[in-house]
Amino acid sequence: MASTVQFAESFNTHDEAAVLGALPFPILVVGRDNQISYVNGATEQFLEQGKLFLTGSPLEKIFVKHSPIFSLVEQVRLETISVLEHDIDLSRPRGDTRKVSVHASPLLDERGGVVMSFHSHGAARNLERQLVHRGAARSVTAMASMLAHEVKNPLSGIRGAAQLLERAAVSTEDQSLAQLIREEADRICKLVDSMGVFGDNGPPEREAVNIHEVLDRVHQLAAVEYAENLTVLTDYDPSLPAVLGNKDHLIQVFLNLVKNAAESMPDKMGEIRLATGFRRGVRLTAPGKHERVHLPLMISVSDNGNGIPADIAQNIFDPFVSTKSGGTGLGLALVAKFVHDHGGVIEFETDRNGTTFRLYFPMLDISHAERAS
Repeated sequence: MASTVQFAESFNTHDEAAVLGALPFPILVVGRDNQISYVNGATEQFLEQGKLFLTGSPLEKIFVKHSPIFSLVEQVRLETISVLEHDIDLSRPRGDTRKVSVHASPLLDERGGVVMSFHSHGAARNLERQLVHRGAARSVTAMASMLAHEVKNPLSGIRGAAQLLERAAVSTEDQSLAQLIREEADRICKLVDSMGVFGDNGPPEREAVNIHEVLDRVHQLAAVEYAENLTVLTDYDPSLPAVLGNKDHLIQVFLNLVKNAAESMPDKMGEIRLATGFRRGVRLTAPGKHERVHLPLMISVSDNGNGIPADIAQNIFDPFVSTKSGGTGLGLALVAKFVHDHGGVIEFETDRNGTTFRLYFPMLDISHAERAS
């Protein structure tokens, strides 16, 4: 108890306390004995209790006995890592329950101390909204099936012309571009053949996919289409393991995101950054399941555009919601569907200086990959 009190006293005498007190989301610090040593103003509102009552109280007095908060704190202590859990059920002794996302990290200057931040809106909630509205997109499936034949006819012509160009091309660059046209025509044909993607037809065929090969293909396509006013930067983690996925679907996911980013900044020199990373502590409860799954593989697409308008940002993954004049609004709905099919989740941040989409995927299960092959 003495270390907890000393920490609280030293913490409250520094400028950091004023900074944390001004944050709009709840911050709560516990010592090794699970007693609360610090809360900011937002936590008082969040827990509907005053700082004098909360400070020094044990967690058991604030949260119910079997709350996931306790296992989260213990994991952080044992593994000394930061952990982010999306949409956990947070119950309190008074009986109220709410879903929140919790980010917990070990304190560097106090052994066993843990700091937690609470967020009411997590990525998993966005995913649930995507799933709820996915049914609305199924209404386009019948129409798409009728159009599939008409779409494939010109694609066949494009593919044939690309083959002729590839044979006649003299330079390696021209051959590469002709080959790119042919391969993209083949990929679009496959997508047209599966226009019922918004229906529940089961998971797509999957294999071990190097996500960097997917991003390189998207980079190549973006460089061809938007070369005059777009710079694509990359920041890859080369140690990232493979994803169990459908390569064509993943290309479509990131191509849609890059295309949207490029079209969000038509009046200035645009910059898009493709980044990958390993986020060890990210996990959530998958829709329709009780167990939590780890989603450590992070891929982000960032731009320096004008951001997503606030009036549609909350529904950006819904079918028929579009920021573009004449847009169908199916691009991001398809992205959300494909990400969910891969067992992942997508979230985004946006303001007037740009937008960042982050996609989280599970690690490749070796045994699953062997069965799939």
